[in-house]
Amino acid sequence: MYRDLREKYWWKGLKRDVVDFVSKCLTCQQVKVERQFPSGLLQPIQIAQWKWQSTTIDFICGLPLTPSRKDSIWVIVDRLTKVAHFILVRIDYLVSKLAQLYISEIVRLHGVPLSIISDRDPKFTSRLWKALQEALSTSLNFSTAFHPQSDGQSQRVNQVLEDMLRACVLEFQGSWENFLPLAKFAYNNSYHSSIQMAPYEALYGRKCRTPISWTELKEKRLLGPELAQETEEMVRIIRGRLKASFDRQKLYADLKRRDIKYNVGDQVFLKVSPWKKVLRFRQKGKLSPRFIGPYCILKRIGFVAYQLELSPKLQRIHNVFHASMLRCYRSDPSHVLPVEEVEVIPDLTFEEPIRILAKDKGVLRNKTIPIVKVLWRNHGVEEATWET
Repeated sequence: MYRDLREKYWWKGLKRDVVDFVSKCLTCQQVKVERQFPSGLLQPIQIAQWKWQSTTIDFICGLPLTPSRKDSIWVIVDRLTKVAHFILVRIDYLVSKLAQLYISEIVRLHGVPLSIISDRDPKFTSRLWKALQEALSTSLNFSTAFHPQSDGQSQRVNQVLEDMLRACVLEFQGSWENFLPLAKFAYNNSYHSSIQMAPYEALYGRKCRTPISWTELKEKRLLGPELAQETEEMVRIIRGRLKASFDRQKLYADLKRRDIKYNVGDQVFLKVSPWKKVLRFRQKGKLSPRFIGPYCILKRIGFVAYQLELSPKLQRIHNVFHASMLRCYRSDPSHVLPVEEVEVIPDLTFEEPIRILAKDKGVLRNKTIPIVKVLWRNHGVEEATWET
């Protein structure tokens, strides 16, 4: 635009005016991709003070069905020692069944953790799971919407476990269920660069002996204060190594990130992935806008997350997003922003919901949809209908 204009016109500040005009174009703000580093510096999670005080949990789904009718793995990892538990589950297990497994496999062996980090899986955001953790005085820390990096510990373990099981099935054939115990032992007894030792060595004080005796393990006779002192010293060393690892990771990550801050009340666009045949934020198709909105910022959560005032159509979506998914909206008087549509009947009346009469669940093949019976008032006439 600047090149075309300057061939016939000129005024003082022409280039600056063209840049300002293009930057305020509503269509350009919604369509053009950002050619800059993503927003938000890396914020490392606080290091746990003791073993099994802070854990991460996640599922590996979509695995082939085993002879015992299992198709998923529940991955639970200690953030300090990196010890992982791999529990066989089914994708259709109820939260009550998962709670029983959690008590028998984790609480029985390691006690009750202080905090749990996870994604926003419906099982982890359910009322039963929240009530259980509240009764155990365990805080639940969820990742922000469409930003799985908050649960990076579980994501990384999932990658390693999938590679190990894939290699075992390719080499030895058979069901992956038979190799899961061996994969668990191999993972927990292998060297981890972040803590500079094996998880079993961090948990028990020494590596477990392997069948081929890679190292000679001598029994240490420690009693009383000596054992407690050595354990505390090992935890102190592990925390120091984790701190160095986190600082190194943050240093490298921040080289390709921007520190951008928004204020409460600012208008921002929300990033949408334009994947083909994928419906997200009610947008579908390869040529759908990259950004939707704008939306108002209600609250700042932490250092790099913000709570947005989403429209009622997006009420099922968690309204806290990472800064990398936001773009500052540059307003202009010429912009015509969409408003919430109200369906008006030709006689200038509209349907008004009065109250909810009943609640129920519609059971499909693979999922359950909650439905409610709403009492509507239309032109003075009341009518009840079922709505999803």
